[in-house]
Amino acid sequence: MKLNEDPHRRLNPLTNEWVLVSPHRAARPWQGETTKLPATAEPDYDPDCYLCPGNTRAGGVRNPAYPATFVFENDFAALKSDIHKGRLDIDNRRLIVAETELGHCRVICFSPRHNLTLSTMQPNEIEVVVRTWTGQFRELGALDVINHVQIFENRGAMMGASNPHPHCQIWATSSIPEAPAKELACQRSYSKSSGSCLLCDYVALESREKVRLVCQNEGFVAVVPFWAVWPFEVLVCSRRHLGSMLEFRERDVTALSEILKRVTSTYDKVFDVPFPYSMGFHQSPTDGVEHPEWHFHAHFYPPLLRSATIRKYMVGFEMLGTPQRDITPEIAAERLQALAGS
Repeated sequence: MKLNEDPHRRLNPLTNEWVLVSPHRAARPWQGETTKLPATAEPDYDPDCYLCPGNTRAGGVRNPAYPATFVFENDFAALKSDIHKGRLDIDNRRLIVAETELGHCRVICFSPRHNLTLSTMQPNEIEVVVRTWTGQFRELGALDVINHVQIFENRGAMMGASNPHPHCQIWATSSIPEAPAKELACQRSYSKSSGSCLLCDYVALESREKVRLVCQNEGFVAVVPFWAVWPFEVLVCSRRHLGSMLEFRERDVTALSEILKRVTSTYDKVFDVPFPYSMGFHQSPTDGVEHPEWHFHAHFYPPLLRSATIRKYMVGFEMLGTPQRDITPEIAAERLQALAGS
């Protein structure tokens, strides 16, 4: 089998799901939708931005003149913490089932500057953000009702960001969501069958092969995973076996900040535009149970495919069958690795 020529499918061991890879389709012509680029660069401060310091948010609350990161409860939260628990299962047949989901939703502005993104921040500035993430994970994860804390960033209008001011969100839930629940089951199964950690072994393998490696430092590695679905998808893993940011030493904060800077600034070089993506940290559940099988990691899912205006869509066979990609992870990694070193 020729991985860069023949159609084949690859297994994602973190979720036990498959992705179809069709390298021969990478040169197909494109007459589909293209996205318009922003006409102008963002200013340092925008008087109409509801996340800038001193401005009034859409919910009517005025922001303080914050000097660094700024955390607040989402004015239009998807979750509530003050509702009664309940469950619906008509006729007890598990056909029409619903249950309440308690939780908290918060927003974190990375900086008072309206145009300062992770890719343009200095590593020491990102360290402040990492410490804020850690504090929020500790605070929310300690709540009895919270069993999972999801920190994520949607960058760019293409990814549904409702405001260009660089920020991320935290959704803390009483249940463990679908994606981390699959990863938990697969990591647990791998640990039981092999006696080792799935991502520790994967990091060791990728570090040896260096084919899909994008960049690395003493604390973290960034790779285009062998099973990547999105064109320039990146997986960031800690070298040490860590479950969450709560286990970070000071050097881990520094190393993660450096690797986030390198990944995001490299993305911006791919098509010479601010690269859109959804990024999130997968950390061990906060359900009060020990999870020695869990390994700290982050996913970057960027949609851009061929240019700054052409994105990949999950449609047709991908919605009804299985995800599919054209350019191989190896080709994507080679391109990112070259840009990361420039």
